[in-house]
Amino acid sequence: MMQQILRDMFVDPELLAELNEEQRQILFYKIRQEQVRRWTECESKEGSWDSPERRDENRKGVQWLQGKDGEVWVWVMGDAPGDKPYEVIVKELMEERARRQAQLEAQEMWRKKEEEIKQKFRDAIAKEKARLVAGKWKEEAEDRKAAKQEEEVIREKLKKQEEEERQREEEEIRRAEEKRAKELYMSLEHEQKKNEQRDKEWEEQLRRSKAADEEMTRKARWARDEYKRQSLRAIEKGHVAGLSGHFQKQSHRRHSTFIEPSACPVSSNEVKPRPGIQRAEPPLHRRRQSRRHSTTTTQPLLDSPAWLRTPRPSSRELVILWFTEEQKPKQAGHERNGNTIAPWFHGIISREDSERLLMNSAEGSFLVRVSERIWGYTLSYRTASGFKHFLIDASGDYYSFLGVDQNRHATLADLIDFHKEEVITTTGKELLLEACMRTGPSADFGGLFP
Repeated sequence: MMQQILRDMFVDPELLAELNEEQRQILFYKIRQEQVRRWTECESKEGSWDSPERRDENRKGVQWLQGKDGEVWVWVMGDAPGDKPYEVIVKELMEERARRQAQLEAQEMWRKKEEEIKQKFRDAIAKEKARLVAGKWKEEAEDRKAAKQEEEVIREKLKKQEEEERQREEEEIRRAEEKRAKELYMSLEHEQKKNEQRDKEWEEQLRRSKAADEEMTRKARWARDEYKRQSLRAIEKGHVAGLSGHFQKQSHRRHSTFIEPSACPVSSNEVKPRPGIQRAEPPLHRRRQSRRHSTTTTQPLLDSPAWLRTPRPSSRELVILWFTEEQKPKQAGHERNGNTIAPWFHGIISREDSERLLMNSAEGSFLVRVSERIWGYTLSYRTASGFKHFLIDASGDYYSFLGVDQNRHATLADLIDFHKEEVITTTGKELLLEACMRTGPSADFGGLFP
């Protein structure tokens, strides 16, 4: 199943929900490792096409100005000799910007006021002229002369009033301009402080993000080292059926005692392998090789076209069929080297039922149930504060935890016995201490043993 996840680069959300935090981190580390491998392979292919012989000689480029030391010349505003400090430059720029904006607004205000003043006195002169024309100005020349003089007096008076009002409006506009310039300067200064605060927050967020990345890298490295340690421990104890290809090559050089019996005869002086150690070749392969010499009448349902295992079980009937055809021959759920069903095996039960059975048990109690989400099992574990559920992958010819470690065990009982002495995860320190006994009428184990 791990190979399928790395090949598709996709994890089912329901399957992801079954994993705890450490399992997810290790699974994401494996996915990221595969992405880096693919990227490196792609870069190596593209590098062969980007050789110096294939580059265009007429291709345009950019040449940087270099200093006396031969490096690219860089000028930082405010740091060179004779430069003003950065804060002074920013303050002067804000003041100049505020002054220009206020000057433009004052000019526009003055243009509107001047139009109003001209129109106002133009209308007043027209009114007064009409009044004089309608009066004595039509009767006699002397009266017209007096009217003209009176008109001149009135014109001078109005002109004086116009000038006074013009000066008054100019003073008001000047004061408004100064006030607006101060307001704009305060606004720009406030905006500058807000930008500086946002920069500080961004730098703090970047620092936290880098710290989180470093912590995740540290945890992934720790999990990888712990995985290697447990794998070596499992090899020494004889509970491993096979390892991944990369680690198998490393361990093969360290443990020369794992020699195929059929490839080299064992002499009297050679150290014989321990009985618990399994060959790296999967038992399923040996079983299928032996079927070549069997008749069609004795061929099991696994090789029949009627049994085709899907990527995931879709019904309880398929789970029962899978257990009957693939797991019963391996004595899954039985005691090691015996025909008795193990007390920790509960068959097909739900997550809620397993937590109900473990509710009154001590810390370290556990049970194993058949999973209806993957081709495998679920180990339900009682902690001090609640419960944990670990998925056991049995889709191949071995048993291993999904996302926790890559130790492969020949039987389900080997996996359980191994983790009675070795913790499941280094952070949780989960040791299998006591099996949770079955209660109630469950003789068929959910239909697995009718």
